[in-house]
Amino acid sequence: MTSLEDSILRTLLYADVFNFPMTLPEIQHFLIASLPTTAAAVEGALMQSDRLGSLIACVDGYFMIAGREELAALRQERERASRSLWASAERYGRWFGRLPFVRMVALTGALAVRNAVDGDDIDYVLVTREGRVWLARACAILVVRLARLRGVQLCPNYVLSECALVQESHSIYMAHEIAQMVPMVGQDVYLRMRALNNWVAEQLPNAQTPFAPTVDVPDVVGWRMLKRVLEALLGGALGDAVEDWERERKLRRFAALAGESKSARLDAQHVKGHFSDHGHPAIVQYLARLEKYGVGSG
Repeated sequence: MTSLEDSILRTLLYADVFNFPMTLPEIQHFLIASLPTTAAAVEGALMQSDRLGSLIACVDGYFMIAGREELAALRQERERASRSLWASAERYGRWFGRLPFVRMVALTGALAVRNAVDGDDIDYVLVTREGRVWLARACAILVVRLARLRGVQLCPNYVLSECALVQESHSIYMAHEIAQMVPMVGQDVYLRMRALNNWVAEQLPNAQTPFAPTVDVPDVVGWRMLKRVLEALLGGALGDAVEDWERERKLRRFAALAGESKSARLDAQHVKGHFSDHGHPAIVQYLARLEKYGVGSG
């Protein structure tokens, strides 16, 4: 196969790990390749390649690995579930953005690519002011608990400071996590995070902007003023004391779980609370698919 055919197959094999058939624009946007590729070129390869024609199926505008045609109906159901969750994701994303010291809120996980199921958690990454990661997280947990009373499951599973935007892992999983983020608050910080992680372009060269961007509309004046007041009150020695107390309290509670996890990261600049390593199993499954289809990782 040509390098473009390899790239298309790699892209669909990675999506297959998540039972996610893709539209043509999605394939082009998230193409796993070394160089940018136009939508016309991707469409041409999909329509004209005999080799791809034998390995890929298309149902209702969704492309998937041949033999996995049932994923089209699953995708349609997950699209419906995602639409029902999206309004809540935006509403609570705005609430997270109102919390003191929060500088960016981005939607992540399955919902970010419209692949959620009914009742799914709504995943977020929060970026905070340096030295206020744990205090901001504590405030976010209050929002989580209030949302739970209304039947909405929120999961701000990665909270990091704005001085810790560079991601150490350069795996395809992390590249996708960054590329799939949908910024909801703090576009300037989002753009800085993307620029500091420009290695993503080496794996996903077409995904330099969000696939489904949202408008970062300024919040109402009253909430902005309240946020400034709270940050002024907690920006000095009192805030330092609360931050240290909350960090030490939570680190003691998380110690046993974090010690067994390869993905959790708990320190002064990061609260990555997913103790189950979702990335490693996904990469293992992806590599197994590449080997089965005789495609290199690129």
